[in-house]
Amino acid sequence: MTDPFGTEALRTSVLAAWRGSPTRFREDANAEEDLRIGGYRDRLLVELAQNAADAAGATPGVLRITLVDGELRAANTGAPLTAAGVAALASLRASAKESGVGQFGVGFAAVLAVTDAPRVVSTSGGVEFSAARTRLEVPELAAERGGDVPVLRLVWPCAEPVPDGFTTEVRLPLTVELSLDDLAAEVPDLLLALPGLRRIEIGSQSWERFVTADGVVTVGSARWLVEQASGELPPALVQGVEHRPQWTATWAYPLDTGLGEDVLHAPTPTDERLSLPARLIATVPVEPSRRRVLPGAAAWSVLESAAALYPALVARVPAIERTALVPLPGFPLSEVDDRLRTAVLRALREAEWLPLASGEWIAPARARVLDVGSEELVELVEDALPGLLDAELSAPVHAKALAALEVPRVSITEVVSALAGVDGDPGWWHDVYAAFAPLAEVDPDVREALQSLPVPLADGRTVTGPRTTLIADDPLPGLRVVHPDAVHPLLVRLGAVEAGAAELLADPSLRENVARSLEDAEAGLDADDLIDTVLRLVDRAALRAGEEPWLGALALPDASGEWHRADELLLPDSPLVGVLEPDAFPVLSKDVADTYPRTALVALGVVDGFSLVVDDEPAGPDHDLADEPAWWSSAPDEPARVLAVRDLDLVADWPAALRLLAADPLTWRAVTEPDGYTGWWIARHASLAGKPPREYRLPDATLLEGLFDPAPDLGLPEHVLRAAGVRATLDIADDDDAELVLDRLADPARTIADAVVLRAHAALPDGDFAPPTHVRVLSGAVVPADDVVVLDHPWLLGVVPPSRVLLADGSEDLADLLDLALASEEFEGSPDHIGEIVGWHDLAAVRMACELLEVPLPDGVVVVHDALLVDGVAVDWWMADVPHATDTPEGLARALAWVTGRWADRHTFAALITEPTAATLLG
Repeated sequence: MTDPFGTEALRTSVLAAWRGSPTRFREDANAEEDLRIGGYRDRLLVELAQNAADAAGATPGVLRITLVDGELRAANTGAPLTAAGVAALASLRASAKESGVGQFGVGFAAVLAVTDAPRVVSTSGGVEFSAARTRLEVPELAAERGGDVPVLRLVWPCAEPVPDGFTTEVRLPLTVELSLDDLAAEVPDLLLALPGLRRIEIGSQSWERFVTADGVVTVGSARWLVEQASGELPPALVQGVEHRPQWTATWAYPLDTGLGEDVLHAPTPTDERLSLPARLIATVPVEPSRRRVLPGAAAWSVLESAAALYPALVARVPAIERTALVPLPGFPLSEVDDRLRTAVLRALREAEWLPLASGEWIAPARARVLDVGSEELVELVEDALPGLLDAELSAPVHAKALAALEVPRVSITEVVSALAGVDGDPGWWHDVYAAFAPLAEVDPDVREALQSLPVPLADGRTVTGPRTTLIADDPLPGLRVVHPDAVHPLLVRLGAVEAGAAELLADPSLRENVARSLEDAEAGLDADDLIDTVLRLVDRAALRAGEEPWLGALALPDASGEWHRADELLLPDSPLVGVLEPDAFPVLSKDVADTYPRTALVALGVVDGFSLVVDDEPAGPDHDLADEPAWWSSAPDEPARVLAVRDLDLVADWPAALRLLAADPLTWRAVTEPDGYTGWWIARHASLAGKPPREYRLPDATLLEGLFDPAPDLGLPEHVLRAAGVRATLDIADDDDAELVLDRLADPARTIADAVVLRAHAALPDGDFAPPTHVRVLSGAVVPADDVVVLDHPWLLGVVPPSRVLLADGSEDLADLLDLALASEEFEGSPDHIGEIVGWHDLAAVRMACELLEVPLPDGVVVVHDALLVDGVAVDWWMADVPHATDTPEGLARALAWVTGRWADRHTFAALITEPTAATLLG
């Protein structure tokens, strides 16, 4: 065999060293053992992927992992195996990596966790290592260590073909059990960390790395926003450190899911735990195990450079999401984590990346944020309070991040104080009130602070505080009437007194304007004045939802500016947001929602929660409810009343929907109404972990075990699960329910107790459901129904195989229901020989048993057999013209129980015939 890599010389050199110095042999064995159980103990795929990435060079490569005949094989594209690479493989202390990271270095020792005979085959040739062959070369040295020898020191040539499309393949005959699924979990992180790889294939699975023009890296189903920088360390920092001066730092931020606790990648995973929201992949100096950063000036310099890059990553995230990338206070997970978080926070405080309402950017060191606020409020007061951040950053979700950045918070009291010296026109003050209104609705402290708001009056004056002001259609001389342009419901909320709302709402012309408002708005006419007037009046009149249905026709804009009737829109912060399908209802414009009280919008008919249909005299299924005709026809009697929840077919999050329904007494009454539409629909069409509720049982409904799976733990209380249709008992409501139960009974994958099967068959109602194609029989098996019979006479059980008998109490009705034959129709027979005819009165044990049970002794006879055969089959008893029984307690007891009509007492009869005493009966 040819030896293209000069392995003979390598072996000769190593063997000479070992034989000349057994200490060197022990050192090599110990070094390899340290690598195998230490630094590289669980880095098999990491090292194979790193090697493949190094081999790929400038063209991103492909790595394919397969299991073939007990071998784990890792094939890669790129540069083939070289003599330098072979020398590195057989060195333990050297690497062929010319650039600081490369192909086949010390990391190859990771393969020893799964094999003791690795091979590397390439288009340029192949080599193999073998513990067994090494032992044969140095038997005395191996014996000293109990057969434990270095595997990766002696190398031999081998010649094997490489898979098409690849240049090199590592082949590892496995000495341990290994699942490709275990390796697959590491792939997405490796593709992100190793840009030298384009694709990794593991078994039948494949992952690819794609980079879009905007710098988003996609690995599998995950998308990462990536920011990268590189540079060169000063020579003084790398003296004495095995690390090249060039460094790269890459920050990767997951766009679809949170990162969770992570580690530093250098570029493959280390053991340095990090708590930052983004992943750092940086070429920092690491210890030989590649698990820990090598502390020192070189490492800290790279980390400082990486931290300086972090704001650039943050600036590429949508403005309102950027605070998610701010490291929050907490105990550092490592020294590296502490240094990196400190440096990142320092860089973030000085960079301009936080959004102002004006659209410009500001550094956290010069910014401040409202305790609570809105975009409108910030825009209105930013001149009085320069440096205010965009109002969305006032939300609680941003509070911890801004605190970590030391951004001061401005209270509403401070805002009101700053506004005291502002000279604004009445319309501007109206906008200020509109901006404050949503805050005042939910926070009493805000309402208290707003008591000092300036209020412009109709006569030109400005007063402090709305509590003593009036709101009227016409300004009245001498009174503190708010200027019409400044009037806003907030003033009423803060104590201003309004007049005439109920009367104004009753005006016919207002109703006409509302009725045609949608047509006018779509024609381009200004609807703002009408909206403002109606909503202010509705608020002043304190109307409740449904009191004035005509208000639902008022035209309101949705979030995109399209016009709709008010009762066709959903509040932006309605509890139904996220519960219903995203396109179920157009969402009301946030401007409108923020400007007007929630109660007023709901009074117009804007959807906030589930709504009801109530019809005390229904004429038919004509209420525009999903599947209403099916519910109507399934009811035992025509419904006398309809109390139903609308829009259930639009629900996307059913656990959340059920909580909302249960929290509202009105909707809950609809859910729990006997035979009502809502409970019927939810049981069949709601989705709990992907299945309708009626396909589950309550966790403690053990009598249904096997037939129905326990309901998943979704945080719903038992009474809600019951009302939703989760089963507590075996009630079969209709044909669909019957088919579901029969399908479950016919599922061979289910283990169902005989008692449950018996109850299920007994509970089947008369109906028009499809007969089952498979049924569960006495043997416990599930078999085709074509060959199964219903046992209508118990004595036939002796001659019918259990594999052909339905596991059920037999009846002709059940046979008709399931389209099965009766056992008596398929099996006939008679005793094979004549027994002894005996009168019941002549059997002393029978007489005593009947006396003890107070059962009249039957007239007539029984034919007693020493051995009873029916068509050659041994049975205990049989019914023909007269009963036949073996001369045993079991045979006589069954015949006696049948003729006396006490079949349920057959086991008691058997015990008493065996021992006809009161002790037997009482015991």
